[in-house]
Amino acid sequence: MWEMLSYEFMQRAFVAASLIGLVCAAVGVFVMLRGLSLVGEGTAHAAFAGVALAFLIGAPPLPLAIVFGLATVWTTGWLQERGRLNVDAAISVVYTLTMALAVLFIGLMKEANPQVMGYLFGNLLSVTREDVVRIAVLSAGILILLALFFKEFHFISFDQEMAEASGVPARPLFFLLLGLVALTIVVSMKAVGAILVVALLVIPAAAAQQWATTMRAMMAVAIAIGLGSAWAGVALSYRLDIASGATIILLAMAIFFLSVLFSPKRRRARPTL
Repeated sequence: MWEMLSYEFMQRAFVAASLIGLVCAAVGVFVMLRGLSLVGEGTAHAAFAGVALAFLIGAPPLPLAIVFGLATVWTTGWLQERGRLNVDAAISVVYTLTMALAVLFIGLMKEANPQVMGYLFGNLLSVTREDVVRIAVLSAGILILLALFFKEFHFISFDQEMAEASGVPARPLFFLLLGLVALTIVVSMKAVGAILVVALLVIPAAAAQQWATTMRAMMAVAIAIGLGSAWAGVALSYRLDIASGATIILLAMAIFFLSVLFSPKRRRARPTL
């Protein structure tokens, strides 16, 4: 374990994994409670289209990924809010549009660019010092906003109409929450990949839901699972020379299935003879 940390690239990987595991788990609790998993899926592919465009025109990938991600998640939220399309239909439209754009942008490139595929599949062991700084800055901003509006996000996650009737600015907060989901996906995409990033949002929160009975407890358990999966996944991927992002997700999934099997809620739900 300590031998791995003597390498600078492993130090960066552990720091990045810690930040991503923390922020994905924290935001993922609200994603689970608000039913935004499909929105996250569409946003991940939209952000990837932004990355592909950035490499096509020679621009930095992060700003365009943020623009595409925020535009997509807010458009989806607007369509859902106005009742013009249900969530499934809105995400289907966005998903196909953004993936078509990504394929188009990649096809327009004069030669294959492996960095683009890196954002699709992720490679935690290849993050640079600059990547770690960006991840740290964005993660800090996301976590600060979560802490500031924790009670309000909690309220609108369960009953947005009641929150609005109680004087909470539910609509702006809902769009702020959508924006935080998009930023979390963007900040995690290079390390985990656009294909798997939503799993890191959903699985720790889903596993925590099997154990926790309060919102704060669910947040704490989800963060513990997110961090534990990230640390163990990085160490295991180094030892076995396998993909780090996929390893992290598989470990988190194993914890989820164990949580379902041994959950106190499941035992209480068993019928008595």
